[in-house]
Amino acid sequence: MSKNTVWFEVEEHETISECLDRMKAEGYAIVGRREQPLFKEVDGQPVPIRQIVQFKGDKLKE
Repeated sequence: MSKNTVWFEVEEHETISECLDRMKAEGYAIVGRREQPLFKEVDGQPVPIRQIVQFKGDKLKE
């Protein structure tokens, strides 16, 4: 991964749209997306808490 590529994670109290706006404001364009579940152990069993969403951004040419 080059230094011009950064992963942006949608924060817990942030919408996807807000994350995309933050990426654009920092000068990055979306080139990828990944999701993975976040689990917490309750009574010895994994319980899903939320989905972690990340966007891969490439630095825009200036």
